[in-house]
Amino acid sequence: MGLRAPVAHSTLADANRVRDWRIYADPAQLLIARARRLYANDPQGVGLDQTVYALDSTTLDLCLSLFPWARFRTTQATIKLHTLLDWRGPIPTLIAISDSNQADVCALDGLWLEPGAFHVLDRG
Repeated sequence: MGLRAPVAHSTLADANRVRDWRIYADPAQLLIARARRLYANDPQGVGLDQTVYALDSTTLDLCLSLFPWARFRTTQATIKLHTLLDWRGPIPTLIAISDSNQADVCALDGLWLEPGAFHVLDRG
């Protein structure tokens, strides 16, 4: 690539700070689809006739000085990571990041519901 020395992590961080995150969304979805096809026939120990998806989320604590856009409280930064997992394989179908105060049920608005499939989620 013409680089004479290793690229510093701070250089990459500076470049990604000004780059729009959406440029990574389409390649990520392509990689997820490819990985799901690769693992589609792996035995998972779950014998199901219909497709079952599980939706859950977790809250991730962040450093407020590094991520001021994720302010949750005056001294705390957090985000919520929503994950939709197809029980037939180990690769998530969807990963979405939202504000930490967004309820899990709001993540359903961004899902494409597959006819005949079951979607399992908790009361969150």
